[in-house]
Amino acid sequence: MSIPSRAALVEHLVRTRIAGNVATPRDNNLSHYRKLANGDRHYWLGLELGDRWRDEQDVLAVMAERCGVIDDPEHRAGQDTIDPELTVDALERMAARLRKAAAGRERVLFATGHPGGLLDVHRQTADALRAAGCEIVRIPGGLVADEGMVFQFADVAVLERGATLWHTHSPEPMRAILDGLERDGRPQPDLVVADHGWAGCAGQRGLDSMGYADCNDPALFLAEAEGTLQVTVPLDDHVTDPRFYDPMTAYLLNEADLI
Repeated sequence: MSIPSRAALVEHLVRTRIAGNVATPRDNNLSHYRKLANGDRHYWLGLELGDRWRDEQDVLAVMAERCGVIDDPEHRAGQDTIDPELTVDALERMAARLRKAAAGRERVLFATGHPGGLLDVHRQTADALRAAGCEIVRIPGGLVADEGMVFQFADVAVLERGATLWHTHSPEPMRAILDGLERDGRPQPDLVVADHGWAGCAGQRGLDSMGYADCNDPALFLAEAEGTLQVTVPLDDHVTDPRFYDPMTAYLLNEADLI
């Protein structure tokens, strides 16, 4: 596995549009910030935000600080951005928590609502932690959520409907997993590494949780700002080729001393 330098990774993130001038348009970002601020729970990603983020401009300020979107509230359409330096900073924070998990041989659960983009990022991280002595949590069988089945593929929990891995922002699949573990008398994970509502639900339950999030998914960044999530990594979570994430994953695992 080739390990990029920090500078090389930043260049790669920009070239592949994982960060930099990303594909998610500005008007879509602002629409999601507004809907979150207006209390639309679809955009809360399993978190309980209460009345703390009722001002869309407060949400934008956090997204500018932690994700690198354009901070001008008058910029309403066209290009928006993710700061690649913030992406790598967050990867390094995530690596520190993974290093702690490996040292403590913790129980770690991986899950994704973006199987078309991030499945192999999670799978490679799970493989590395298992090799370091961690237990990768095996989820209970027969779990149902959102009219689909929750199961594990390559050590990563996903939602399946009609023989298709499903893109979902819902917290319900993670809720089904955590409730299923409790029902079976099994311990909760020491750490959850996920995205979307899977990460938000785990963090809201009080578990150590880290996630990846796009610039139109502000809830996980707000959760990190409030301390509900340990780390949120800003990136475009579905670029044209999932292999573009491989250098990022290699950098993450190297920083975590897992290579």
